Amino acid sequence: MKAQSSMYIGGEWRPAAGADTIAVVNPATEQVIAEVPAGTAEDIDAAVRAARAAFPGWAATPPAERAARIAALRDAMAARKDEIAETVTAELGSPLRLSRAVHASAPVAVAGSYAELAASYAFEERIGNSTVLMEPVGVVGAITPWNYPLHQIVAKVAPALAAGCTIVVKPAEDTPLTAQLFAEAVHEAGLPAGVVNVVTGIGAVAGQALAAHEDVDLVSFTGSTAVGRLIGATAGAAVKRVALELGGKSANVILPSADLARAVKAGVANVMANSGQTCSAWTRMLVHTDRYDEAVEAAGAAVASYRAGDPQDELCRVGPVVNAGQRARVRGYIEKGVAEGARLVAGGTQPPHETGYFVAPTVFADVTPEMSIAQEEIFGPVLSILRYEDEDDALRIANGTVYGLAGAVWAGDDDEAVAFARRMDTGQVDINGGRFNPLAPFGGYKQSGIGRELGPHGLAEYLQTKSLQF
Repeated sequence: MKAQSSMYIGGEWRPAAGADTIAVVNPATEQVIAEVPAGTAEDIDAAVRAARAAFPGWAATPPAERAARIAALRDAMAARKDEIAETVTAELGSPLRLSRAVHASAPVAVAGSYAELAASYAFEERIGNSTVLMEPVGVVGAITPWNYPLHQIVAKVAPALAAGCTIVVKPAEDTPLTAQLFAEAVHEAGLPAGVVNVVTGIGAVAGQALAAHEDVDLVSFTGSTAVGRLIGATAGAAVKRVALELGGKSANVILPSADLARAVKAGVANVMANSGQTCSAWTRMLVHTDRYDEAVEAAGAAVASYRAGDPQDELCRVGPVVNAGQRARVRGYIEKGVAEGARLVAGGTQPPHETGYFVAPTVFADVTPEMSIAQEEIFGPVLSILRYEDEDDALRIANGTVYGLAGAVWAGDDDEAVAFARRMDTGQVDINGGRFNPLAPFGGYKQSGIGRELGPHGLAEYLQTKSLQF
């Protein structure tokens, strides 16, 4: 597996300031496949300085030209889609077909959407006797997670570029090889030196240095709520902008009029995708008491086809989780679910393979709202099925967590589902199996975050407003 031994700073690959490295481990084999530099505060400072130097020129670049560069970046990623998919599978453990269909493809679509938005967005408008200007915030520090390693980078870089910002990316230490491929695509796309910089490193060192750097104007972070609090506090102390996309415990509400078989099958698929390592996964399935037993049986039958296996196998549907710590965390929640009285329908703590960070796809029934597995983000292939008595009870359960990132509602018709969705305290709701839309805003209510990503709402995060009075 190819790895760069340098940092991408100021339009070139530069040696790291220190000698420490990060071992990249294949979670399916537990073997080290590469090493990358562990960036220091000195590396971050060099990257921020490069971004600051590049900012005036990029901010002054006409939007149409910025759009053309983003389009070139899109094309460079599209040309590397097979290499990206193989790299994501090697360092994340995502099944190869999911890596191709989602990990390598969604970022291309997102970049394409921002190429169009950069050219069409209204960066200036007239309101009464004022002209209102939307100007780039400045230098952005992006700290991205491992679960969708390329998508999360592009979801921050593309709108920042469209807005006229420059950016420093600190990718997750588990998936740095995908970030290095992105940096290569940036270089191929011909973006001016310093506009995009990529520094690999661990969060406590490089991530903290980036969040705290005095010359970073906005910090955009995707990850756990616990780390988001720390970053938010750091940014707040410096009175700098922050965008946080954090945890979730999303409810999949199946109303009595819904096609139960379809809703359950889709709900299981949603949770098992990416080994459950999706912040917006519908990990709580809510079913009316009259159809509860039927739903549990259907979920048990559906999950049987999601056997954990070799992610290189074209037929694999569930790979390992990303690392040993994550495996221990997920198994700990499964043990806690049993201890708190939930009924294990499928899966459990028994490892499906001797080698690799695998967790058996797991379904719990008889889950009550106060249980840990119904309240806390597990980030693994674990589904909890809860019963409700009526719609008000379903709404109480659905809204009864500190999170509010996503969710789903199934009903006999869209209007009924929409009526329920309007009452949910969450940032995004899929109606009867709604499809991903790269132009729709994504982000949370409550402790699921601050701000939005994707589409024009995501672009607005990287802009600040100036009013000219006449």
